[in-house]
Amino acid sequence: MYYETIKLNEYFLQLPKTEGFEPTLTAYCPGNSPEIDLKRKRASILICPGGGYEFTSDREAEPVALKFLSLGYNAFVLRYSVAPERYPTALLQVSAAVALIRRQAEKFNSDIDQIAVCGFSAGAHLACCQGIFWNEPFLSETLHIEKGLNRPNAMILAYPVITSGEYAHEGSFECLLGNDAPQELKNKLSLENQVNKDVPPTFLWHTFNDQSVPVENSLLFANALRSHNIPFELHIYPEGSHGLSLCNHETADTDSLVNPHCGTWVSLCDEWLKLVFKAN
Repeated sequence: MYYETIKLNEYFLQLPKTEGFEPTLTAYCPGNSPEIDLKRKRASILICPGGGYEFTSDREAEPVALKFLSLGYNAFVLRYSVAPERYPTALLQVSAAVALIRRQAEKFNSDIDQIAVCGFSAGAHLACCQGIFWNEPFLSETLHIEKGLNRPNAMILAYPVITSGEYAHEGSFECLLGNDAPQELKNKLSLENQVNKDVPPTFLWHTFNDQSVPVENSLLFANALRSHNIPFELHIYPEGSHGLSLCNHETADTDSLVNPHCGTWVSLCDEWLKLVFKAN
């Protein structure tokens, strides 16, 4: 197994400097073996933990990476900048992370055409921003990368923050943008309104009675994907609190975060990814 924590600023000197914090990408990659297949290239999952853009949750970081690792994926955890840093600092960091996975595919034994961004709650908003805005010129120009190096091939969005409208999780947008952000920027980051033909296939899951990030966030985004004829798979579970992560004792600090039915999202996502990547 290959394991490393990478300081992104050492690879991308153009990333904004953040006081007291350094963005990192931690790689968890199965090793190849002559007894199995020395030339095997694996799909990669880039994980953006949630935390309302206030912090990045441990519950949605390494345990999720280890779960995907056990399913045969390369897994990467991005620790990105949060408040008081503002948009687009974290977006530049996730773009750098995707570009690095693709650029260093030989080291990671990664398939450059099978990279998914996976996010939880506000981390799903960040992952979704990457899936939508990856081809905006300012990202490649700032990072000095060739166009498309930061393009994700799929998105996995778990109870995502999507909209800045009626069903917004206000705290996430306050941390991301501040209290005095112009309405134009809030509208831009209301992601159901930004779907375009270059958005990758998407897997979404949410719970019907999520009291923190309303289920309408996933419904709005799924509807936008449908209107642009972008393939997606959507699962709405009838019961379950916000922030379930893997829905088991491994990621739970209270019994309310253990929900075996919702935990089926992992196997469903695995099946979906295999179909999506096979079609690439």
